[in-house]
Amino acid sequence: MTKTAPERFHARFQRVLDHIDRNLDGDLGLEALSRVAAFSKHHFHRQFTALFGVPVHRYVQLVRMKRASYRLAFRREDSITEIAMDAGYDAPEAFGRAFRQRIGQAPTDFRKTPDWVPWRTALGPLTGARTMQNQNSFDPDDVAIVDFPATAVALMEHRGDPAALGDTIRRFIDWRKRTGIRAASSATYTVFHTDPDTVPAADYHIDLCAATARPVAGGAGVTEGLIPAGRCAVLRVTGSSDDLRPAATFLYRDWLPESGEEVRDFPLYAQRVRFFPDVPEHEAVTDLFLPLQ
Repeated sequence: MTKTAPERFHARFQRVLDHIDRNLDGDLGLEALSRVAAFSKHHFHRQFTALFGVPVHRYVQLVRMKRASYRLAFRREDSITEIAMDAGYDAPEAFGRAFRQRIGQAPTDFRKTPDWVPWRTALGPLTGARTMQNQNSFDPDDVAIVDFPATAVALMEHRGDPAALGDTIRRFIDWRKRTGIRAASSATYTVFHTDPDTVPAADYHIDLCAATARPVAGGAGVTEGLIPAGRCAVLRVTGSSDDLRPAATFLYRDWLPESGEEVRDFPLYAQRVRFFPDVPEHEAVTDLFLPLQ
């Protein structure tokens, strides 16, 4: 199908976002990115800002800072010097100053005790830009109906403020490392019991899950659970999974009424197939499951 002029325009900017994700260690200056978009460098920065609401140089810095913050919080075996170099800084001191200015904490402090509220605020423009680009990227042909098998899981609940979810993720990752139930060999799921847009922060509830047939010992806040067998509509989201609301909205608002299907009494859930920062963010894969009768 021939693309419309707006679709071709947005595709050129999608190339830029993908190029940034693939080349975080390379040249991401204005001239290089304008060539990727095939736009004049004299106008590209204004076009980018007008489309995404954030200047391109700040967008690049935020992408690098996001990768660095994930490595600090969730891959604590990585040295701060290595993280600084990979973020494009010649020395840890320069990285530390930039990280503190943007995120609000020194890298060592963030690694020990991340303050997720200013972190979310600092990365808000990045999340908004990515969400804006992905809002209209789904099509009914992207949805498949599958028979999901009953899957025993070890789960850790998160209840309360979504801003504190990062702390629960850190505890769950630590538990997986200690027990050997790692993401490379055990499927990872998130079960969304509530919608953060429709409940008070105190009532927010999701489960972090790792598929395992092994008995789960008590303690550490991890219990045994089950994702039941049943038919599901599955929508694959490629790229950032920070905000799955556009994908969920598409399933509920657009796909479900047209499909004639009825939902089943189990929450929406997702399988984290490939993770950022283990892969570049544009290569991350999340499958969103809508349980059906």
